[in-house]
Amino acid sequence: MRKLGRPSDQRRAMLRGLVTSLIWNGRIETTMMRAKETQRIAEKLITKAIHVYDNTVEVEKTVDGSKTKITNDSPEKLATRRILMKYLYDFPEAKQEKESKYDYKKRTGDVKSPVIEKLFREVAPKYAQRAKDKGQGGGYSRIIKKGPRRGDAAEVVILELV
Repeated sequence: MRKLGRPSDQRRAMLRGLVTSLIWNGRIETTMMRAKETQRIAEKLITKAIHVYDNTVEVEKTVDGSKTKITNDSPEKLATRRILMKYLYDFPEAKQEKESKYDYKKRTGDVKSPVIEKLFREVAPKYAQRAKDKGQGGGYSRIIKKGPRRGDAAEVVILELV
């Protein structure tokens, strides 16, 4: 792991933020060394999500005498979700235009993390076939060079999900 000129706690926080932003936005602009570290971590997390994104279990629940079927995560998917939640930051959902702060708090009170949900519902299904074709996993992102930054001449790149 590269040190990136930071103490370990700051480095971990910076990389967590970069990986979360990459998954949420699909692309980020940063320096070459930060992009390489971010890419390495993000691809591992995406691979974990790909392996379990479609594992669900149907459970029958009795409410007021009537049986209803509910779809839950399998234990394996739940464990992976918790691993991902431990690493990724939780971005709060944006408040709607005509929504009061009280309605917003009520709506977002116990909702699952939107970053994790996006990873399982959009990103993992998108790259599942790619993982099968390659055989090993990985190769979900690319680095595009932009050139040197004006202030310190650091190599600036765009890291994006393919």
